[in-house]
This record gives sequence, structure tokens and C-alpha cells, in this order.
Amino acid sequence: MSVGFEVEEKVSSQIGLPAKVILYNDDWHTFDEVINQLIKAIKCDYQTAEALTWEVHTKGKAVVFEGDLSEALKVANILEEIDLSVEVYV
Repeated sequence: MSVGFEVEEKVSSQIGLPAKVILYNDDWHTFDEVINQLIKAIKCDYQTAEALTWEVHTKGKAVVFEGDLSEALKVANILEEIDLSVEVYV
């Protein structure tokens, strides 16, 4: 039985904990500010950042990143540099 446990442990540590970063709409950041910060945080192109910004604006929030928890925390920290409102879900 210990062999199965070791395999599971190695797989889970390689995969990491999945997480999502949700960005919320606000009334004080401009579209350009949000777009530029998204490009910096998730390393996407302008069109992707613009589409995400419009989704946040029209729906009130959007998932802007899905991946490993450690990367999600980095993305959230970059977005928070300009006081954008974000949450990280695990």
C-alpha cells in the first residue's frame, strides 16, 4: 500500500493546487489601467486583456487566471499593485 501512497504524493506535488483569480469591477480604474495591469500580470496580448476588461465591466467580475496556486497568488499580487479588487479561489 505504501507504493500507491508514494505515487499519489509525487503526482499531487507535481500538479500543484489548482486555483482561479477573479477580478472585480470598480468605478475608479480606467480601462487602460486594467488592460495594462492584466498584460503585466498574466502576460497576455492586448486583445485578450481588453476582452477580459470588458467582461469585468459588463458582468461585474471575470476569471482572469486559472492555474497553480503559487502562480495565481503572483497574478493576484500584481493586479493588487494598483488596488484592483481580486480574489483567489482554490
